Amino acid sequence: MARPSATLPLRWPAALSLVLPLLVATTREARAQDIEPRSYSNAPIGTNFFIGGYAFTRGALSTDPSIPLTNSRLQTSSVAIAYAHAFDFFGMSAKVDLIAPYNWLSGTATLAGQPISRDVSGLSDPRLRVSVNFIGAPALTAEQFASYRQDLIVGASLQVSMPMGQYDSTRVVNLGTNRWFVKPEIGISQAFGPLTLEGMAAVTLFTHNGNFYGGSTRAQAPLYAFQAHAIYSFGRGLWASADATYFAGGRTSINGEANDDTLRNWRVGATVAAPLSSRASLRFYASRGVYARTGNNFDLIGIALQYRWGGGN
Repeated sequence: MARPSATLPLRWPAALSLVLPLLVATTREARAQDIEPRSYSNAPIGTNFFIGGYAFTRGALSTDPSIPLTNSRLQTSSVAIAYAHAFDFFGMSAKVDLIAPYNWLSGTATLAGQPISRDVSGLSDPRLRVSVNFIGAPALTAEQFASYRQDLIVGASLQVSMPMGQYDSTRVVNLGTNRWFVKPEIGISQAFGPLTLEGMAAVTLFTHNGNFYGGSTRAQAPLYAFQAHAIYSFGRGLWASADATYFAGGRTSINGEANDDTLRNWRVGATVAAPLSSRASLRFYASRGVYARTGNNFDLIGIALQYRWGGGN
């Protein structure tokens, strides 16, 4: 998090930045593709956040990029709600967040030389995440947070996806994935005045889907991801970020037979956040694929509203 302004009420809307990338994730259960600036920034303990947003994607399959579709003309729209809470974890700042998405998907593509089409709506898999900042972001009350200035923050998180979304084993394209995943991540954030540079590294581990397309068993190797962000604070809660992510691995197998679908994908994006009041802020974000080994790039644009309460104010 870049150096906050001296006005406490306007700092808070941008204090906890778990937000939009969670909502981005609702439109694409791609896990490693999430572009998430400021995910390890500090916030006063006891602060609660409610987030509602909308996102739109166009291009390849965003719900599962490891399915090797070509000639994709797919569109998804997503609305989501999320809740987050900042708390004290043995003197370190921590947060827990939960997101619940609802998606619409339609379009056509080619799979293994055969044309397919899909028009579906429903819930996507919800996610729960817990994160802790080990260095540089102590648990602070509202009064203590008023004088807090970021230097170096080091943190880690663990995210879990629950297989509760729409799923039909007779169709290859679904909104849910019918499997669990866990995603441990480590993040570093260094402030240089109004500029903050961030980096994250994560691995996503998948359970098997034992009812994949006609009753097959689908397995997936670990998916590795790296993110980088350059964030500039203009003061009073207004900031912008240039974002990039690279993810690799995730090769799948059906009934033990490996597919040639290892991912090596690049995405770039941008985020702009602005306060609406002392408790509410609005964020705009967009990203696009610049390279995909299996041709599964897509473009994304979204908007989200965040409201905070508690934390002593």
